[in-house]
Amino acid sequence: MSDTRWKVVDDWIASRLLGPDPALDAALAANAAGGLPSIDVAPVQGKLLQLLARMTGARRILEVGTLGGYSTIWLARALPEAGRLVTLELEPHHGAVAQANLERAGLADRCEIRVGPASASLDAMVAAGEGPFDFVFIDADKQGNVAYLRAALALSRPGTTIVVDNVVREGGVIDSSSDDPRIHGTRALFEAVAAEPRLSATAVQTVGAKKWDGFLLALVND
Repeated sequence: MSDTRWKVVDDWIASRLLGPDPALDAALAANAAGGLPSIDVAPVQGKLLQLLARMTGARRILEVGTLGGYSTIWLARALPEAGRLVTLELEPHHGAVAQANLERAGLADRCEIRVGPASASLDAMVAAGEGPFDFVFIDADKQGNVAYLRAALALSRPGTTIVVDNVVREGGVIDSSSDDPRIHGTRALFEAVAAEPRLSATAVQTVGAKKWDGFLLALVND
């Protein structure tokens, strides 16, 4: 489901409020040249992530799902000079493309890409006591959403902000009879968040260049 006006409006907003950005444009071009799927966040959503991270005063950011590093660049730009970002990516090729994109953007010194299954990386981080992170962005395989949420909580502190992308799926999230594992994973995420007393949360539908979708926004309670 889509409306051509959604992208037109996204582009209009970006032209007024974001302006040109050679580093981000180069990242998208490198992703396409590398054969990565075109599933990066839209520019206006990337700026939203950056603003949310800045609003929280984030000094440590965790990202689950790097792809080519487009959203990573947005998030890393929210950090102070001494800030750190850890991003988890399953595919070595995607990680290599992302590393080059971060270096080109001048952000490699504050970002670390860890390649491998995110669940294993997160388990190791929890075991090593690597938290707390101030801001967590989850945008990986939807079947793993609940496991990623639980790990994020283990690596958080009161006041940590958690954002999960792609939670509406063109309305598919309300289809309890769906056989799509991504929808099953997303519905399970909502159930897990609703049952978690440590979280205050909502979800917002969006339309735009990425069609009809949305994100879940949660705050770890005091």
